[in-house]
Amino acid sequence: MKEPGEDVDRLANEVIGAAIEVHRQLGAGFLESVYEQSLAIELAERGIPFERQKPVILKYKGNVVGDAKLDLLVGEQLIVELKAVEAIHPIHHAQVINYLKATRLELGLLINFNVEQRLYGHKKNHTNIIPFPLGVLGGSIFLKF
Repeated sequence: MKEPGEDVDRLANEVIGAAIEVHRQLGAGFLESVYEQSLAIELAERGIPFERQKPVILKYKGNVVGDAKLDLLVGEQLIVELKAVEAIHPIHHAQVINYLKATRLELGLLINFNVEQRLYGHKKNHTNIIPFPLGVLGGSIFLKF
């Protein structure tokens, strides 16, 4: 995958900042839907354009075989997949990779709010997925709070 452009990189940084604020306010332990609604409020307050539960048509050999819903599509360029789980597993990475393929977008954030640590930061890897388990970062661009 190619390196994401400056616009989508800027959006990613803005979303990460918003997610950190949500985690600072709520901490760990709520359902994913609570974090999604809270992040939507934070993004709206910051004037960051987004769509919630954005439908994506899935095709196999040119035939529609189903659909999926992105938790958030930010600025029509950035996929944000939210989790509130004990640990991020390879299947979560695969989910975001498949969303990137289906949409032909360059970058996705995988954000796990169900962590207690408060060390914030992020890094990128070759898959262009920023997993963001809020806390300490690890793995493929994965943000951990």
